[in-house]
Amino acid sequence: MKKRVVVLGATGSIGESTLRVARALSNKIEIVGISGGQNVHRLLEISREFPAARICAGDELGAATLRSNLPGCEVLHGAHGLETLAAMPEADLVLVAIVGTAGLKPALRALESGKDLAVASKEILVMAGEQVMATAKRMGGRVLPVDSEHNAVFQCLEGQDHSTVKRLILTCSGGPFRKASATDLASVTPEQALKHPTWSMGRKISIDSATLFNKGLEMIEARWLFNIPMEKIDVVIHPQSIVHSMVEFVDGSIMAQMSSTDMALPIQYALTYPERHSGPCAPLDLTLVGRLDFEAPRADLFPALELARRAGIAGGTLPAVLNAANETAVEAFLAGRLSFPGIWESVARAMDSVPFVEHPTLDELIEADRAARSVIAK
Repeated sequence: MKKRVVVLGATGSIGESTLRVARALSNKIEIVGISGGQNVHRLLEISREFPAARICAGDELGAATLRSNLPGCEVLHGAHGLETLAAMPEADLVLVAIVGTAGLKPALRALESGKDLAVASKEILVMAGEQVMATAKRMGGRVLPVDSEHNAVFQCLEGQDHSTVKRLILTCSGGPFRKASATDLASVTPEQALKHPTWSMGRKISIDSATLFNKGLEMIEARWLFNIPMEKIDVVIHPQSIVHSMVEFVDGSIMAQMSSTDMALPIQYALTYPERHSGPCAPLDLTLVGRLDFEAPRADLFPALELARRAGIAGGTLPAVLNAANETAVEAFLAGRLSFPGIWESVARAMDSVPFVEHPTLDELIEADRAARSVIAK
């Protein structure tokens, strides 16, 4: 039986990799719903290759264009359209790959509808990990990680007793500036920061990889995904990006997951779990890789990891503040209004400024998000 999948964010890099997997495993995966924001032209192309039951555009204008070109197809738009797609009765699994916080409510809606959720948007678990995992537990749905690091941990933990875990070790390429000095970082331009040494990614996540906020957000995600205290989650620099993450157990054993640097593999595992199939990913030849290097991150020059650890330990609204402040600061950096070090300096300022709520409601999380953005915008 085919897995029926809704892809929210089908026109982005994760969405395109998801379609590549669906193309290769057409006998296993059926795309039944797609969204694509403002990229109406690409949405139209995708819908012709994968005739979905429903499509969601970013606004009414885009929806009107799609309706005129796709007679007979149900076309939705906006935030309500995303939530409608997420609750589609025809779907078994919803993959959320929407950048920013717009994917939170659709993710919760998918779980509330009894579906499995594949998470590619870090903001969902960073901002509301407690609510998301509680909803999954209550409704019986699974939260399946798409990020290569969390997917690696997920695979390493398969069949293991979580009480025997000593550490989760998330690997990190180190970004383009891992050997840079403080003077170098002060003059970094957006063009330089967007040149990731290993992965081809979107603009926001490329900047997050350069500051290491990407890895800090992943630490908070891992805390919720695997119910592991922040104190047991570490990061190690691994420039080759072949070992995607590791799990250390109390007996001293370390299990690692390795593969080529292709996002299609973790996406495929999330979509087909618990099954494995031959897919579009090239096999890994370690003789061609030659060597695997590891080093400690430089906390003195890249404070994002410690800011994230602080937010993850405190919980409450602080992770939402960190996430929103970082997102806004990255936008300011890309627009030339903020220096590269100004990103983490701004995040620290927001974390110290926004009132803390220990056990927030969803509305309080959204307010904390708004307040953090306001601090950065000043």
